[in-house]
Amino acid sequence: MQIFSNDRIWVCPEKNMTQIHPVLALPMASGAGEDKSSPYLTTEQESFTIWMRSLVCHSKGCTVFNSKGNLIYRVDNYDSKSCSEVSLMALYGEALFTLRQKNSGLYKYWEGHNSTGTIFRVRKNFKIWPNGSSSSYKVSMGSGKDDQQSCYKIVNNKSVFTIEDGSGRLMAEVKKKQSNVNGLDFGEDVLTMMVEPEVDHSFIMGIVIAYGLLKCKL
Repeated sequence: MQIFSNDRIWVCPEKNMTQIHPVLALPMASGAGEDKSSPYLTTEQESFTIWMRSLVCHSKGCTVFNSKGNLIYRVDNYDSKSCSEVSLMALYGEALFTLRQKNSGLYKYWEGHNSTGTIFRVRKNFKIWPNGSSSSYKVSMGSGKDDQQSCYKIVNNKSVFTIEDGSGRLMAEVKKKQSNVNGLDFGEDVLTMMVEPEVDHSFIMGIVIAYGLLKCKL
């Protein structure tokens, strides 16, 4: 059985494994609606499909498709959930962000950096959260450990989590993907990520990967 959606992926149960494939596996080309200074910025809201599996056999990781069904990001360079370093890569293996597990006292966090000098850290926010059904994670920028640094926030509310900037502005939302045909979801390991305009989605993806590693989802 094949289930089609608007972003051109299909799911075909084969034995006990669900497989997701794009119609096209091409790098994202620049065009209308994109900032030509960066292939990772758009002027409009953009959706992505995150499959929490690697396309490389016997490898852990995840695969990310854009709204056209093109493979745009992948993580498949490790083979264990207990790894301490992973790379978020573009289609042909260019490392966009390298993420490393760090320890600070009683808690662990993940630090990411890229070749342009962007550094971020994702850790659990241990402050009391008003809504008992929600939890939050802090994303700090820079190489220091001062809590007054510019930061972002991940808010997890059941099956949906959002990424917000310091002023509370929504940057991205991630939730389970549902079929546009019958409303059924594709399973726990297939997600939809909506990224707001003028937001670097490679940076957002780096945060999502770090968050998944903290939650032991990768």
